Amino acid sequence: MNIFLKAFIFIVIFSGLHFGYDLTKWEFLKPICGINESVFQHLKMAFWAYFLASIIDYYFFRNYIRKKDSFWYSRLLSSVIVPWIIFLIWYFIAAIYGKIEPLFLEILLALIESFIGGIIGGIIEKNIEKIDYTFGFKIAVLLLFFISGFLYVRFTYKPPWIDLFTEPNNL
Repeated sequence: MNIFLKAFIFIVIFSGLHFGYDLTKWEFLKPICGINESVFQHLKMAFWAYFLASIIDYYFFRNYIRKKDSFWYSRLLSSVIVPWIIFLIWYFIAAIYGKIEPLFLEILLALIESFIGGIIGGIIEKNIEKIDYTFGFKIAVLLLFFISGFLYVRFTYKPPWIDLFTEPNNL
């Protein structure tokens, strides 16, 4: 899939996950949707949105994939790191400019930063899908992916005391 198209699909899914629970209050959406405005919830939404975008990528382009094994390991690793790429971009901007205001400008910047995060994730996965993975690398990727998924679900229901899990308005 084209990197820009995937980044766009990622943003659409991310936006759906951002508002999905608030709009519906469906409990089964809590593990993948944002339930508040904490940094952690945004990391969680990015993780699941990128993974879902990768499933869409596979569904539509599976007949063109030469190495399905490499395809999936590169996408799982990208799903783990894209939230942290967005985190880095967001806080880089915050370090330079401070708080972005008004709110619509902050939201626009967040969408742009997330889109860029999706593009960087796509660049990374397209490059690492070309390599042959060792057994150890595959285990490491699976471990990181499943630990990430577990933590994003677990800490939705029982967040630890760290301010990463606190809504900005409560700090």
